[in-house]
This record gives sequence, C-alpha cells and structure tokens, in this order.
Amino acid sequence: MSEWLNRLITLEQLNVPCVLVTVAVVDGSAPREAGAKMVVTLAESTGSIGGGELEFQAIQIARRMLKGRTEPALRRFPLGPALGQCCGGHVTLLFEPRQAENFTVALFGAGHVGRALANILGTLACRVRWIDPRPDAFPDHVAPNISVEVSPTPERDVASLPDGAWVIVMTHNHALDLGIVARALQEGRFGYVGLIGSGTKRARFEKRFRELGIAEERIAALVCPIGIGGITGKQPGEIAIAAAADILRRREAMLAGLPLEEAEA
Repeated sequence: MSEWLNRLITLEQLNVPCVLVTVAVVDGSAPREAGAKMVVTLAESTGSIGGGELEFQAIQIARRMLKGRTEPALRRFPLGPALGQCCGGHVTLLFEPRQAENFTVALFGAGHVGRALANILGTLACRVRWIDPRPDAFPDHVAPNISVEVSPTPERDVASLPDGAWVIVMTHNHALDLGIVARALQEGRFGYVGLIGSGTKRARFEKRFRELGIAEERIAALVCPIGIGGITGKQPGEIAIAAAADILRRREAMLAGLPLEEAEA
C-alpha cells in the first residue's frame, strides 16, 4: 500500500482533517503522472505530486482550505518560469477536503486554561484554530488537528472563521476579550460564542456591547461564564474539562435539533 494511502487511512481513523491532492490532468511535460497523490494536514504532508514550487503552492492552498473552504476544487498550474520549474507543461490538481465529521473551534488565548483546553480539543473530532498574539505562549508541539496562529490583532481573525464555528475566548487581556467577543456577536453566524469569566465580567461586557449597538438577542446568546454546571474547581484543567463538556453537550443538542434542556432530559 502506498505511503499516502496509509497516511490517509490513519488520519480518517483519527478523524484528523486533511486534504487529498491529486494530479488530475497533465498537459505536456510534468514531474509526475496523472493520478499522483499527496495528503496534507495542518502540520504535515505525505506523498508527492512532483516537488518544487508546485508542491509548495499546493500545500499552502490545501492548508487554507482546512481553515475555511470545504468543497473540492480544481486548480490549473503552468509549469514555467512563474513556478521555477522548466517542464513546460500544465498540471491540473484536484483538492479534496476530508473533514465532513469535524467542526471548527476557534480558541482565542494560550494561557494556562487555553493550554489545558487545547490538550482536550486535540483529542476530539474537531479542527482547532488556536489564536494568540504572543508567540512564546504556545507549546512546542500540538495535536495534528490544531493550527497555531500568532496574530497581533486576534479580533480581526473573527472575520476569517467559517460559518458555524464555535468561538471560545480566554485571552490574557480583558480589552482583547471584549473586542473578540463583540466582533463574534456582531457577525451572528457562529454555533457558539463562549467567554471565560464571572457573572460580574459578563454584566460589565453587556453594558459595553449595548453601547456598541449589538442586538439584545445576540448578547443573550453569549455563554459566560463557560462550562458545564456542577464543576466548581478553579484549576486550569478543571475549567477546561467543564468548558469542553459544555461544548459537546450543546453541539449534540444542536445536531439533534433539540433545545439544550430537552437534550439533557
């Protein structure tokens, strides 16, 4: 069995999102024949479609798809000076995202609780965009389904999230928390918007949201404090477990088409 197929089977068993890249059409001279394949995740690639700039660009396209677009796509590449390859022909690549069972979680914040929550999310059937402005806040290694993103303006990254994403905000700065949550509520297109903090923090933020003109129904949709009831511990791991459990129960209720109260009955 080929290396790329072995890796694809493993990734699908682990429910890790990936893109299968295939040389669909070859016109003229090209480094690989039609049917050559490569599997790309957010962290690695397996197999080859010819190497060089063509393969580099294909990997970048595949990783952008994993962060947003989910439909298959065809792209045609001229193998000339623009790609630094002298084959002279043209190659058409087919990009096939394999992530149907996953949902996107946008985790803003890489502090103690953020790290603990990322460890849990790394074991679940989801793809995670983990965003923080501090490059040294992230661990050296993360699970394959997690994309680490160092961003100087995390609130602007809200616009790049896919519809239906689950947004969790727990940064090191209250003003940053406010900006991210305000953007998420204003867009009103996410499956969940959760904010770490107390009831007092929520009340203070609600006042600012109203000043910004955010509709009451969107403010009411904010989950704050986060976490499933009955867990009172304050250690990062305990908060992370409570938050992850609440996300899972809410998602199951949504997929079943039931109000949260009925799904728990």
